[in-house]
Amino acid sequence: MPAIKPLPELLINQIAAGEVVERPASALKEILENSIDAGAGKIAVHLQQGGVKQIRVADNGAGISKDELLLALTRHSTSKISTLEDLHKITSLGFRGEALASIAAVARLTLTSQQQDQAHAWQIHAEGSTASQPAPAALTQGTIVDVNDLYFNIPARRKFLKSETTEFAHCDETFKRTALSQSGIEFVLQHNGKVRRHLRATSMPQRIAAILGDEFSQAAALVDEESAGMRLTGMVALPAYARSSRDMQYFFVNNRFVSDKLISHALREAYRDVLHLERHPAFALFLDIDPENVDVNVHPSKTEVRFREARALHQFIFHAIHKVLAAPSREPQTRETTPISRSFSTYSNNHPARPGQASQPASFYGTLFGTEPRASVPFANPATVAQISTADHHHTTEKGQDNYPLGFALGQLHGIYILAQNTHGLVVVDMHAAHERILYEQLKQALDRHEIATQPLLIPSVFHASNLEVAVVEENHDTLAQLGFDIAVLSPATLTVRAVPAALKETDVIQLARDLLQEIREYGASQILTARRNEILATMACHGAVRANRKLTLEEMNALLRDMERTERADQCNHGRPTWFETSLAELDKLFMRGK
Repeated sequence: MPAIKPLPELLINQIAAGEVVERPASALKEILENSIDAGAGKIAVHLQQGGVKQIRVADNGAGISKDELLLALTRHSTSKISTLEDLHKITSLGFRGEALASIAAVARLTLTSQQQDQAHAWQIHAEGSTASQPAPAALTQGTIVDVNDLYFNIPARRKFLKSETTEFAHCDETFKRTALSQSGIEFVLQHNGKVRRHLRATSMPQRIAAILGDEFSQAAALVDEESAGMRLTGMVALPAYARSSRDMQYFFVNNRFVSDKLISHALREAYRDVLHLERHPAFALFLDIDPENVDVNVHPSKTEVRFREARALHQFIFHAIHKVLAAPSREPQTRETTPISRSFSTYSNNHPARPGQASQPASFYGTLFGTEPRASVPFANPATVAQISTADHHHTTEKGQDNYPLGFALGQLHGIYILAQNTHGLVVVDMHAAHERILYEQLKQALDRHEIATQPLLIPSVFHASNLEVAVVEENHDTLAQLGFDIAVLSPATLTVRAVPAALKETDVIQLARDLLQEIREYGASQILTARRNEILATMACHGAVRANRKLTLEEMNALLRDMERTERADQCNHGRPTWFETSLAELDKLFMRGK
Protein backbone atom coordinates (compact mmCIF):
# COMPACT_ATOMS: atom_id res chain seq x y z
CA MET A 1 0.00 0.00 0.00
CA PRO A 2 1.46 3.42 -0.95
CA ALA A 3 2.66 5.64 1.88
CA ILE A 4 0.55 8.56 3.05
CA LYS A 5 2.02 11.89 1.98
CA PRO A 6 0.84 15.49 1.54
CA LEU A 7 -0.33 16.54 -1.90
CA PRO A 8 1.53 19.25 -3.83
CA GLU A 9 -0.01 22.70 -3.56
CA LEU A 10 -0.75 22.85 -7.30
CA LEU A 11 -2.64 19.54 -7.18
CA ILE A 12 -4.60 20.74 -4.16
CA ASN A 13 -5.63 23.86 -6.06
CA GLN A 14 -6.53 21.86 -9.16
CA ILE A 15 -8.72 19.54 -7.08
CA ALA A 16 -10.40 22.58 -5.57
CA ALA A 17 -10.84 24.01 -9.06
CA GLY A 18 -12.90 20.96 -9.95
CA GLU A 19 -15.52 22.13 -7.44
CA VAL A 20 -15.21 25.89 -7.85
CA VAL A 21 -14.44 26.17 -11.59
CA GLU A 22 -16.65 23.62 -13.27
CA ARG A 23 -16.76 25.63 -16.53
CA PRO A 24 -16.11 29.22 -17.71
CA ALA A 25 -19.41 30.38 -16.20
CA SER A 26 -18.27 29.18 -12.75
CA ALA A 27 -15.09 31.25 -12.97
CA LEU A 28 -17.08 34.25 -14.18
CA LYS A 29 -19.46 33.97 -11.22
CA GLU A 30 -16.62 34.02 -8.69
CA ILE A 31 -14.93 37.01 -10.30
CA LEU A 32 -18.19 38.98 -10.55
CA GLU A 33 -18.89 38.34 -6.86
CA ASN A 34 -15.46 39.71 -5.95
CA SER A 35 -16.16 42.87 -7.99
CA ILE A 36 -19.48 43.38 -6.20
CA ASP A 37 -17.90 42.82 -2.78
CA ALA A 38 -15.32 45.46 -3.73
CA GLY A 39 -18.10 48.04 -4.09
CA ALA A 40 -17.92 48.41 -7.87
CA GLY A 41 -20.40 50.74 -9.57
CA LYS A 42 -19.61 49.46 -13.05
CA ILE A 43 -18.50 46.01 -14.20
CA ALA A 44 -17.48 45.16 -17.76
CA VAL A 45 -17.16 41.55 -18.92
CA HIS A 46 -15.29 40.54 -22.08
CA LEU A 47 -15.46 36.93 -23.25
CA GLN A 48 -13.71 35.10 -26.06
CA GLN A 49 -14.88 31.74 -27.41
CA GLY A 50 -17.56 31.30 -24.78
CA GLY A 51 -15.11 32.18 -21.99
CA VAL A 52 -12.78 29.26 -22.74
CA LYS A 53 -10.22 31.44 -24.51
CA GLN A 54 -10.66 34.52 -22.30
CA ILE A 55 -12.69 35.88 -19.39
CA ARG A 56 -11.86 39.48 -18.64
CA VAL A 57 -13.70 41.34 -15.88
CA ALA A 58 -12.96 44.99 -15.18
CA ASP A 59 -14.51 46.94 -12.31
CA ASN A 60 -14.14 50.31 -10.64
CA GLY A 61 -14.23 48.96 -7.10
CA ALA A 62 -11.95 49.51 -4.14
CA GLY A 63 -9.03 47.64 -5.66
CA ILE A 64 -6.27 45.51 -4.11
CA SER A 65 -3.07 46.90 -2.68
CA LYS A 66 0.35 45.89 -4.04
CA ASP A 67 1.17 43.92 -0.88
CA GLU A 68 -2.04 41.89 -1.11
CA LEU A 69 -1.93 40.88 -4.78
CA LEU A 70 0.00 37.67 -4.15
CA LEU A 71 -2.18 36.87 -1.14
CA ALA A 72 -5.24 37.21 -3.37
CA LEU A 73 -3.99 34.21 -5.34
CA THR A 74 -3.27 32.13 -2.23
CA ARG A 75 -5.85 29.57 -1.12
CA HIS A 76 -7.90 30.46 1.95
CA SER A 77 -6.77 34.08 1.91
CA THR A 78 -9.67 36.52 2.13
CA SER A 79 -10.69 39.90 3.46
CA LYS A 80 -14.31 38.79 3.97
CA ILE A 81 -14.06 36.78 7.22
CA SER A 82 -11.50 36.24 9.97
CA THR A 83 -13.27 34.34 12.77
CA LEU A 84 -15.83 31.56 13.21
CA GLU A 85 -18.33 34.22 14.29
CA ASP A 86 -17.95 35.89 10.91
CA LEU A 87 -18.80 32.61 9.20
CA HIS A 88 -22.17 32.55 10.97
CA LYS A 89 -23.23 35.99 9.70
CA ILE A 90 -21.82 36.37 6.22
CA THR A 91 -22.84 39.56 4.42
CA SER A 92 -20.48 39.31 1.42
CA LEU A 93 -20.96 37.15 -1.66
CA GLY A 94 -17.48 35.63 -1.48
CA PHE A 95 -15.85 34.37 1.70
CA ARG A 96 -14.03 31.08 1.08
CA GLY A 97 -10.82 32.66 -0.22
CA GLU A 98 -10.22 29.96 -2.83
CA ALA A 99 -11.75 31.23 -6.09
CA LEU A 100 -8.79 33.11 -7.59
CA ALA A 101 -6.32 30.46 -6.42
CA SER A 102 -8.43 27.73 -8.03
CA ILE A 103 -8.77 29.68 -11.29
CA ALA A 104 -5.03 30.42 -11.39
CA ALA A 105 -4.32 26.68 -10.99
CA VAL A 106 -6.11 25.82 -14.24
CA ALA A 107 -5.62 28.94 -16.40
CA ARG A 108 -3.25 31.76 -17.25
CA LEU A 109 -4.36 34.60 -14.98
CA THR A 110 -3.37 38.26 -14.87
CA LEU A 111 -4.49 40.40 -11.94
CA THR A 112 -4.23 44.18 -12.24
CA SER A 113 -5.46 46.55 -9.54
CA GLN A 114 -5.18 50.03 -8.13
CA GLN A 115 -6.48 51.45 -4.89
CA GLN A 116 -7.42 55.11 -4.71
CA ASP A 117 -4.53 55.99 -2.42
CA GLN A 118 -1.90 54.30 -4.63
CA ALA A 119 0.26 56.26 -7.06
CA HIS A 120 -0.32 53.71 -9.82
CA ALA A 121 -1.64 50.24 -10.45
CA TRP A 122 0.15 46.92 -9.90
CA GLN A 123 -0.05 43.70 -11.82
CA ILE A 124 0.88 40.05 -11.30
CA HIS A 125 0.75 36.99 -13.56
CA ALA A 126 0.01 33.43 -12.48
CA GLU A 127 0.17 30.21 -14.45
CA GLY A 128 -0.33 26.90 -12.74
CA SER A 129 1.87 26.85 -9.65
CA THR A 130 3.96 29.92 -10.46
CA ALA A 131 3.18 33.61 -9.88
CA SER A 132 5.22 36.68 -10.71
CA GLN A 133 6.11 39.51 -8.39
CA PRO A 134 3.96 42.67 -8.61
CA ALA A 135 4.96 45.06 -11.36
CA PRO A 136 3.70 48.57 -12.20
CA ALA A 137 0.78 48.75 -14.63
CA ALA A 138 -1.61 51.26 -16.21
CA LEU A 139 -5.07 51.49 -14.61
CA THR A 140 -7.01 54.40 -13.14
CA GLN A 141 -9.03 52.63 -10.44
CA GLY A 142 -10.41 49.22 -9.58
CA THR A 143 -9.41 45.74 -10.67
CA ILE A 144 -9.07 43.75 -13.88
CA VAL A 145 -9.06 39.96 -13.72
CA ASP A 146 -7.92 38.44 -17.02
CA VAL A 147 -8.30 34.66 -17.32
CA ASN A 148 -6.93 33.01 -20.47
CA ASP A 149 -6.88 29.45 -21.82
CA LEU A 150 -9.00 27.78 -19.19
CA TYR A 151 -7.80 24.22 -18.42
CA PHE A 152 -4.75 24.65 -20.69
CA ASN A 153 -2.78 22.42 -18.30
CA ILE A 154 -5.51 19.78 -17.83
CA PRO A 155 -6.40 18.57 -21.36
CA ALA A 156 -8.61 15.78 -20.04
CA ARG A 157 -10.78 18.33 -18.26
CA ARG A 158 -10.84 20.75 -21.15
CA LYS A 159 -12.28 18.18 -23.56
CA PHE A 160 -15.36 17.92 -21.34
CA LEU A 161 -16.24 21.55 -22.08
CA LYS A 162 -19.08 22.03 -24.56
CA SER A 163 -19.30 24.10 -27.72
CA GLU A 164 -18.58 27.81 -27.74
CA THR A 165 -22.30 28.57 -28.07
CA THR A 166 -23.17 26.40 -25.07
CA GLU A 167 -20.43 27.78 -22.85
CA PHE A 168 -21.39 31.35 -23.71
CA ALA A 169 -25.03 30.56 -22.89
CA HIS A 170 -23.96 29.45 -19.42
CA CYS A 171 -21.84 32.59 -18.99
CA ASP A 172 -24.73 34.76 -20.14
CA GLU A 173 -27.01 33.09 -17.59
CA THR A 174 -24.48 33.77 -14.83
CA PHE A 175 -24.24 37.38 -16.00
CA LYS A 176 -28.03 37.75 -15.91
CA ARG A 177 -28.31 36.33 -12.42
CA THR A 178 -25.64 38.69 -11.14
CA ALA A 179 -27.11 41.73 -12.87
CA LEU A 180 -30.60 40.92 -11.58
CA SER A 181 -29.38 40.96 -7.99
CA GLN A 182 -27.50 44.25 -8.37
CA SER A 183 -29.74 46.75 -10.15
CA GLY A 184 -27.71 49.67 -8.81
CA ILE A 185 -24.58 48.57 -10.72
CA GLU A 186 -23.94 49.16 -14.41
CA PHE A 187 -23.04 45.98 -16.32
CA VAL A 188 -21.62 45.41 -19.80
CA LEU A 189 -21.19 42.03 -21.51
CA GLN A 190 -19.18 41.51 -24.68
CA HIS A 191 -18.58 38.27 -26.54
CA ASN A 192 -16.01 37.99 -29.31
CA GLY A 193 -15.84 41.79 -29.49
CA LYS A 194 -19.62 42.30 -29.79
CA VAL A 195 -21.67 43.95 -27.04
CA ARG A 196 -24.41 41.53 -26.04
CA ARG A 197 -25.83 43.36 -22.99
CA HIS A 198 -25.47 46.87 -21.61
CA LEU A 199 -27.44 47.40 -18.43
CA ARG A 200 -27.29 50.82 -16.80
CA ALA A 201 -27.85 51.30 -13.08
CA THR A 202 -31.59 51.50 -12.47
CA SER A 203 -34.43 50.37 -10.21
CA MET A 204 -35.18 46.74 -9.46
CA PRO A 205 -38.36 46.51 -11.61
CA GLN A 206 -36.61 48.17 -14.56
CA ARG A 207 -33.64 45.83 -14.27
CA ILE A 208 -35.98 42.85 -14.22
CA ALA A 209 -37.74 44.14 -17.34
CA ALA A 210 -34.40 44.73 -19.07
CA ILE A 211 -33.27 41.15 -18.45
CA LEU A 212 -36.48 39.11 -18.50
CA GLY A 213 -38.18 41.23 -21.14
CA ASP A 214 -41.18 43.52 -21.40
CA GLU A 215 -43.50 40.58 -21.97
CA PHE A 216 -42.63 39.23 -18.53
CA SER A 217 -42.91 42.58 -16.77
CA GLN A 218 -46.26 43.34 -18.42
CA ALA A 219 -47.61 39.98 -17.23
CA ALA A 220 -46.13 40.21 -13.73
CA ALA A 221 -47.16 41.64 -10.39
CA LEU A 222 -44.92 43.40 -7.90
CA VAL A 223 -44.18 41.72 -4.58
CA ASP A 224 -43.27 43.63 -1.43
CA GLU A 225 -44.07 41.82 1.81
CA GLU A 226 -42.37 42.03 5.20
CA SER A 227 -42.77 39.97 8.37
CA ALA A 228 -40.70 38.82 11.37
CA GLY A 229 -37.43 40.27 10.12
CA MET A 230 -37.90 38.95 6.57
CA ARG A 231 -38.71 40.96 3.46
CA LEU A 232 -39.62 39.59 0.04
CA THR A 233 -39.56 41.88 -2.99
CA GLY A 234 -39.49 41.39 -6.75
CA MET A 235 -41.94 40.35 -9.44
CA VAL A 236 -43.97 37.19 -10.09
CA ALA A 237 -45.61 36.39 -13.40
CA LEU A 238 -49.33 35.79 -13.42
CA PRO A 239 -50.37 32.20 -14.15
CA ALA A 240 -51.28 32.88 -17.78
CA TYR A 241 -47.56 33.59 -18.40
CA ALA A 242 -46.51 30.17 -17.07
CA ARG A 243 -43.61 28.48 -18.86
CA SER A 244 -42.99 24.97 -20.14
CA SER A 245 -39.64 24.92 -18.29
CA ARG A 246 -38.01 26.51 -15.25
CA ASP A 247 -35.86 28.80 -17.39
CA MET A 248 -37.22 32.01 -15.85
CA GLN A 249 -37.00 31.38 -12.11
CA TYR A 250 -34.65 33.60 -10.13
CA PHE A 251 -34.57 33.65 -6.36
CA PHE A 252 -32.00 35.56 -4.33
CA VAL A 253 -31.24 35.44 -0.62
CA ASN A 254 -29.45 38.58 0.52
CA ASN A 255 -28.62 39.21 -3.16
CA ARG A 256 -27.13 35.72 -3.59
CA PHE A 257 -28.73 33.49 -6.24
CA VAL A 258 -29.84 30.25 -4.62
CA SER A 259 -31.48 27.00 -5.65
CA ASP A 260 -33.27 25.73 -2.57
CA LYS A 261 -35.84 22.94 -2.24
CA LEU A 262 -37.66 24.64 0.64
CA ILE A 263 -38.13 27.85 -1.33
CA SER A 264 -39.10 25.96 -4.49
CA HIS A 265 -41.76 24.04 -2.59
CA ALA A 266 -43.23 27.20 -1.05
CA LEU A 267 -43.48 28.80 -4.49
CA ARG A 268 -45.03 25.72 -6.07
CA GLU A 269 -47.62 25.59 -3.30
CA ALA A 270 -48.46 29.27 -3.79
CA TYR A 271 -49.05 28.66 -7.52
CA ARG A 272 -50.66 25.24 -7.14
CA ASP A 273 -54.20 26.58 -7.13
CA VAL A 274 -53.82 28.56 -10.34
CA LEU A 275 -51.13 26.89 -12.45
CA HIS A 276 -52.09 24.80 -15.45
CA LEU A 277 -50.97 21.18 -15.47
CA GLU A 278 -47.17 20.84 -15.84
CA ARG A 279 -46.46 24.52 -16.45
CA HIS A 280 -43.90 26.38 -14.36
CA PRO A 281 -44.12 29.88 -12.85
CA ALA A 282 -41.76 32.70 -13.77
CA PHE A 283 -40.39 35.04 -11.13
CA ALA A 284 -37.51 37.21 -9.94
CA LEU A 285 -37.64 37.44 -6.15
CA PHE A 286 -35.32 38.86 -3.52
CA LEU A 287 -35.39 37.74 0.09
CA ASP A 288 -33.72 39.91 2.72
CA ILE A 289 -33.09 38.04 5.94
CA ASP A 290 -30.78 38.33 8.95
CA PRO A 291 -27.47 36.70 7.87
CA GLU A 292 -27.36 34.87 11.19
CA ASN A 293 -30.54 33.00 10.19
CA VAL A 294 -29.15 31.57 6.96
CA ASP A 295 -26.12 29.32 6.41
CA VAL A 296 -24.47 29.88 3.02
CA ASN A 297 -21.46 27.70 3.83
CA VAL A 298 -23.04 24.52 2.46
CA HIS A 299 -21.37 23.94 -0.91
CA PRO A 300 -18.43 25.50 -2.77
CA SER A 301 -20.80 26.78 -5.47
CA LYS A 302 -22.64 28.76 -2.74
CA THR A 303 -26.02 28.26 -4.42
CA GLU A 304 -27.25 25.96 -1.64
CA VAL A 305 -28.28 27.41 1.71
CA ARG A 306 -29.88 26.31 4.97
CA PHE A 307 -32.32 28.33 7.07
CA ARG A 308 -32.56 28.37 10.84
CA GLU A 309 -36.33 28.92 10.85
CA ALA A 310 -37.23 26.87 7.78
CA ARG A 311 -40.94 26.43 8.55
CA ALA A 312 -41.49 30.12 9.25
CA LEU A 313 -39.71 31.06 6.02
CA HIS A 314 -41.78 28.59 4.01
CA GLN A 315 -45.01 30.05 5.36
CA PHE A 316 -43.83 33.62 4.78
CA ILE A 317 -42.94 33.00 1.12
CA PHE A 318 -46.11 30.98 0.50
CA HIS A 319 -48.43 33.61 1.97
CA ALA A 320 -46.61 36.52 0.28
CA ILE A 321 -46.94 35.00 -3.20
CA HIS A 322 -50.40 33.59 -2.53
CA LYS A 323 -51.56 37.07 -1.54
CA VAL A 324 -50.30 38.61 -4.78
CA LEU A 325 -51.80 35.89 -6.96
CA ALA A 326 -55.11 36.04 -5.10
CA ALA A 327 -55.59 39.78 -5.58
CA PRO A 328 -58.81 40.25 -7.55
CA SER A 329 -57.82 43.68 -8.85
CA ARG A 330 -54.98 44.70 -11.13
CA GLU A 331 -54.16 47.94 -12.92
CA PRO A 332 -54.83 47.95 -16.66
CA GLN A 333 -51.90 46.84 -18.80
CA THR A 334 -53.05 47.89 -22.24
CA ARG A 335 -50.13 47.79 -24.64
CA GLU A 336 -50.24 48.92 -28.23
CA THR A 337 -47.44 46.50 -29.17
CA THR A 338 -49.58 43.45 -28.39
CA PRO A 339 -52.96 42.87 -30.05
CA ILE A 340 -54.52 41.37 -26.94
CA SER A 341 -53.31 42.08 -23.42
CA ARG A 342 -54.58 40.94 -20.06
CA SER A 343 -55.68 43.52 -17.52
CA PHE A 344 -57.52 43.73 -14.28
CA SER A 345 -58.14 47.00 -12.49
CA THR A 346 -59.49 48.05 -9.14
CA TYR A 347 -63.06 47.17 -8.32
CA SER A 348 -65.05 48.39 -5.34
CA ASN A 349 -68.25 46.92 -4.01
CA ASN A 350 -69.27 50.29 -2.61
CA HIS A 351 -70.10 52.17 -5.81
CA PRO A 352 -73.81 52.87 -6.27
CA ALA A 353 -75.66 51.80 -9.38
CA ARG A 354 -75.70 54.32 -12.18
CA PRO A 355 -78.88 55.56 -13.82
CA GLY A 356 -80.53 53.00 -16.01
CA GLN A 357 -79.22 49.98 -14.09
CA ALA A 358 -81.67 47.69 -12.38
CA SER A 359 -81.23 45.12 -9.66
CA GLN A 360 -81.15 41.51 -10.80
CA PRO A 361 -84.08 39.31 -9.71
CA ALA A 362 -83.16 36.93 -6.92
CA SER A 363 -84.62 33.95 -8.78
CA PHE A 364 -82.16 34.30 -11.65
CA TYR A 365 -79.09 34.75 -9.47
CA GLY A 366 -80.02 31.84 -7.26
CA THR A 367 -80.38 29.59 -10.30
CA LEU A 368 -77.07 30.51 -11.92
CA PHE A 369 -74.83 31.02 -8.92
CA GLY A 370 -76.54 29.30 -6.02
CA THR A 371 -76.67 32.45 -3.90
CA GLU A 372 -78.77 35.55 -3.54
CA PRO A 373 -77.56 38.71 -5.28
CA ARG A 374 -75.79 41.43 -3.32
CA ALA A 375 -77.81 44.61 -3.18
CA SER A 376 -74.83 46.70 -4.30
CA VAL A 377 -74.27 44.78 -7.56
CA PRO A 378 -75.48 46.75 -10.61
CA PHE A 379 -76.51 45.26 -13.95
CA ALA A 380 -76.61 47.06 -17.24
CA ASN A 381 -79.53 47.03 -19.59
CA PRO A 382 -78.97 47.36 -23.35
CA ALA A 383 -79.72 51.08 -23.31
CA THR A 384 -77.05 51.70 -20.68
CA VAL A 385 -74.54 49.61 -22.59
CA ALA A 386 -75.12 51.62 -25.74
CA GLN A 387 -74.42 54.84 -23.88
CA ILE A 388 -70.84 53.87 -23.01
CA SER A 389 -68.59 55.95 -25.23
CA THR A 390 -66.32 54.21 -27.73
CA ALA A 391 -64.89 57.37 -29.23
CA ASP A 392 -62.18 58.07 -26.71
CA HIS A 393 -58.91 56.67 -28.07
CA HIS A 394 -56.83 58.14 -25.24
CA HIS A 395 -58.59 56.15 -22.50
CA THR A 396 -60.01 59.24 -20.81
CA THR A 397 -63.32 58.35 -19.26
CA GLU A 398 -66.22 59.95 -17.52
CA LYS A 399 -66.13 59.84 -13.75
CA GLY A 400 -67.31 56.50 -12.42
CA GLN A 401 -67.02 54.41 -15.60
CA ASP A 402 -63.75 52.81 -14.43
CA ASN A 403 -65.53 51.30 -11.44
CA TYR A 404 -66.32 48.22 -13.52
CA PRO A 405 -63.09 47.06 -15.18
CA LEU A 406 -64.78 44.24 -17.09
CA GLY A 407 -67.36 46.63 -18.45
CA PHE A 408 -70.85 45.59 -19.56
CA ALA A 409 -71.96 42.72 -21.74
CA LEU A 410 -72.85 43.14 -25.41
CA GLY A 411 -73.67 39.53 -26.23
CA GLN A 412 -72.41 35.96 -26.61
CA LEU A 413 -70.12 34.46 -29.24
CA HIS A 414 -70.86 30.84 -30.27
CA GLY A 415 -72.33 30.19 -26.84
CA ILE A 416 -68.81 30.13 -25.37
CA TYR A 417 -67.58 33.69 -24.94
CA ILE A 418 -69.11 36.81 -23.47
CA LEU A 419 -68.30 39.99 -25.38
CA ALA A 420 -68.24 43.13 -23.25
CA GLN A 421 -67.03 46.68 -23.60
CA ASN A 422 -65.24 48.70 -20.95
CA THR A 423 -63.67 52.14 -21.03
CA HIS A 424 -60.54 50.77 -22.73
CA GLY A 425 -62.06 48.66 -25.48
CA LEU A 426 -63.26 45.11 -25.98
CA VAL A 427 -63.32 42.40 -23.28
CA VAL A 428 -63.71 38.72 -24.16
CA VAL A 429 -64.62 36.32 -21.35
CA ASP A 430 -64.60 32.52 -21.35
CA MET A 431 -67.84 32.12 -19.44
CA HIS A 432 -67.31 28.50 -18.33
CA ALA A 433 -63.75 29.14 -17.11
CA ALA A 434 -64.79 32.31 -15.28
CA HIS A 435 -67.82 30.74 -13.63
CA GLU A 436 -65.72 27.71 -12.68
CA ARG A 437 -63.28 29.95 -10.78
CA ILE A 438 -66.12 31.79 -9.04
CA LEU A 439 -67.72 28.56 -7.85
CA TYR A 440 -64.36 27.15 -6.80
CA GLU A 441 -63.56 30.16 -4.61
CA GLN A 442 -67.05 30.10 -3.12
CA LEU A 443 -66.71 26.41 -2.26
CA LYS A 444 -63.27 26.91 -0.70
CA GLN A 445 -64.48 29.74 1.50
CA ALA A 446 -67.61 27.84 2.51
CA LEU A 447 -65.64 24.70 3.39
CA ASP A 448 -63.17 26.73 5.45
CA ARG A 449 -66.11 28.10 7.42
CA HIS A 450 -67.81 24.68 7.57
CA GLU A 451 -70.76 26.37 5.89
CA ILE A 452 -71.27 24.70 2.52
CA ALA A 453 -74.95 25.36 1.84
CA THR A 454 -76.91 22.21 1.03
CA GLN A 455 -79.80 22.18 -1.45
CA PRO A 456 -82.30 19.30 -1.07
CA LEU A 457 -83.36 17.96 -4.45
CA LEU A 458 -87.08 18.11 -5.23
CA ILE A 459 -86.73 14.71 -6.89
CA PRO A 460 -83.78 12.65 -5.52
CA SER A 461 -81.49 11.18 -8.14
CA VAL A 462 -81.24 7.38 -8.00
CA PHE A 463 -78.53 5.40 -9.77
CA HIS A 464 -77.07 1.92 -9.94
CA ALA A 465 -73.83 1.69 -7.93
CA SER A 466 -70.97 -0.76 -7.56
CA ASN A 467 -70.19 -2.50 -4.30
CA LEU A 468 -67.22 -0.15 -3.77
CA GLU A 469 -69.37 2.95 -4.30
CA VAL A 470 -71.91 1.69 -1.79
CA ALA A 471 -69.13 0.96 0.70
CA VAL A 472 -67.73 4.48 0.28
CA VAL A 473 -71.11 6.02 1.08
CA GLU A 474 -71.61 3.82 4.13
CA GLU A 475 -68.14 4.59 5.52
CA ASN A 476 -67.90 8.32 4.72
CA HIS A 477 -71.23 9.90 5.61
CA ASP A 478 -69.59 12.70 7.64
CA THR A 479 -67.13 13.59 4.88
CA LEU A 480 -69.91 13.74 2.30
CA ALA A 481 -71.95 15.97 4.63
CA GLN A 482 -69.02 18.36 5.08
CA LEU A 483 -68.83 18.66 1.30
CA GLY A 484 -72.56 19.43 1.10
CA PHE A 485 -73.85 16.06 -0.11
CA ASP A 486 -76.59 13.81 1.24
CA ILE A 487 -76.13 10.42 -0.43
CA ALA A 488 -77.91 7.36 0.95
CA VAL A 489 -77.95 3.61 0.27
CA LEU A 490 -81.28 2.37 -1.09
CA SER A 491 -80.19 -1.21 -1.70
CA PRO A 492 -76.94 -3.19 -2.02
CA ALA A 493 -76.68 -1.93 -5.60
CA THR A 494 -78.51 1.41 -5.54
CA LEU A 495 -77.66 4.88 -4.24
CA THR A 496 -79.75 8.03 -4.07
CA VAL A 497 -78.56 11.63 -4.02
CA ARG A 498 -80.97 13.64 -1.86
CA ALA A 499 -79.02 16.90 -1.54
CA VAL A 500 -76.02 18.63 -3.13
CA PRO A 501 -74.15 21.89 -2.51
CA ALA A 502 -76.49 24.75 -3.35
CA ALA A 503 -74.04 26.22 -5.86
CA LEU A 504 -74.05 22.95 -7.84
CA LYS A 505 -77.74 22.13 -7.99
CA GLU A 506 -77.96 22.71 -11.76
CA THR A 507 -75.24 20.16 -12.57
CA ASP A 508 -75.38 16.51 -13.59
CA VAL A 509 -75.95 15.24 -10.06
CA ILE A 510 -75.29 11.55 -10.72
CA GLN A 511 -72.00 12.09 -12.57
CA LEU A 512 -70.86 14.53 -9.89
CA ALA A 513 -71.66 11.97 -7.19
CA ARG A 514 -69.79 9.23 -9.04
CA ASP A 515 -66.68 11.40 -9.45
CA LEU A 516 -66.76 12.39 -5.80
CA LEU A 517 -67.07 8.79 -4.60
CA GLN A 518 -64.19 7.76 -6.84
CA GLU A 519 -61.96 10.46 -5.36
CA ILE A 520 -62.80 9.37 -1.82
CA ARG A 521 -62.23 5.72 -2.71
CA GLU A 522 -58.81 6.43 -4.26
CA TYR A 523 -57.43 8.91 -1.73
CA GLY A 524 -59.40 8.40 1.47
CA ALA A 525 -61.63 10.79 3.42
CA SER A 526 -58.81 12.43 5.37
CA GLN A 527 -56.86 13.21 2.18
CA ILE A 528 -59.96 14.59 0.50
CA LEU A 529 -60.40 17.16 3.27
CA THR A 530 -56.69 18.05 3.54
CA ALA A 531 -54.12 17.36 0.82
CA ARG A 532 -56.67 16.70 -1.95
CA ARG A 533 -59.13 19.33 -0.72
CA ASN A 534 -58.64 21.83 -3.53
CA GLU A 535 -58.59 19.17 -6.24
CA ILE A 536 -61.97 17.79 -5.22
CA LEU A 537 -63.47 21.29 -4.91
CA ALA A 538 -62.11 22.13 -8.37
CA THR A 539 -63.81 19.02 -9.74
CA MET A 540 -67.07 20.04 -8.10
CA ALA A 541 -66.78 23.59 -9.47
CA CYS A 542 -66.10 22.30 -12.98
CA HIS A 543 -69.29 20.21 -12.83
CA GLY A 544 -71.30 23.20 -11.64
CA ALA A 545 -69.96 25.85 -14.02
CA VAL A 546 -72.18 27.12 -16.81
CA ARG A 547 -71.65 25.03 -19.94
CA ALA A 548 -70.94 26.00 -23.51
CA ASN A 549 -73.91 26.76 -25.76
CA ARG A 550 -76.05 27.87 -22.83
CA LYS A 551 -77.83 31.05 -23.84
CA LEU A 552 -77.42 33.84 -21.27
CA THR A 553 -79.29 37.10 -21.07
CA LEU A 554 -77.41 40.39 -20.76
CA GLU A 555 -78.36 40.46 -17.09
CA GLU A 556 -76.91 37.00 -16.58
CA MET A 557 -73.70 37.96 -18.37
CA ASN A 558 -73.33 41.10 -16.29
CA ALA A 559 -73.92 39.12 -13.11
CA LEU A 560 -70.97 36.95 -14.09
CA LEU A 561 -68.77 39.98 -14.84
CA ARG A 562 -69.54 41.57 -11.49
CA ASP A 563 -68.76 38.35 -9.63
CA MET A 564 -65.46 38.06 -11.49
CA GLU A 565 -64.52 41.54 -10.29
CA ARG A 566 -65.08 40.47 -6.70
CA THR A 567 -63.44 37.04 -6.86
CA GLU A 568 -59.84 36.28 -6.00
CA ARG A 569 -57.73 34.82 -8.82
CA ALA A 570 -60.60 35.46 -11.24
CA ASP A 571 -58.27 36.14 -14.15
CA GLN A 572 -57.49 32.43 -14.51
CA CYS A 573 -59.56 29.28 -14.14
CA ASN A 574 -58.83 26.45 -11.73
CA HIS A 575 -56.40 24.93 -14.24
CA GLY A 576 -54.40 28.12 -14.80
CA ARG A 577 -55.93 29.12 -18.12
CA PRO A 578 -56.90 32.77 -18.61
CA THR A 579 -60.57 33.60 -18.17
CA TRP A 580 -60.60 36.88 -20.06
CA PHE A 581 -58.67 39.15 -22.40
CA GLU A 582 -58.88 42.79 -23.31
CA THR A 583 -57.92 44.57 -26.50
CA SER A 584 -57.83 48.34 -26.68
CA LEU A 585 -59.63 50.67 -29.06
CA ALA A 586 -56.25 51.73 -30.41
CA GLU A 587 -55.51 48.14 -31.40
CA LEU A 588 -58.90 47.77 -33.03
CA ASP A 589 -58.29 51.00 -34.94
CA LYS A 590 -55.02 49.54 -36.23
CA LEU A 591 -56.76 46.39 -37.43
CA PHE A 592 -59.23 48.46 -39.44
CA MET A 593 -56.62 51.07 -40.48
CA ARG A 594 -58.69 53.89 -39.01
CA GLY A 595 -57.00 57.28 -39.10
CA LYS A 596 -54.74 56.35 -42.03
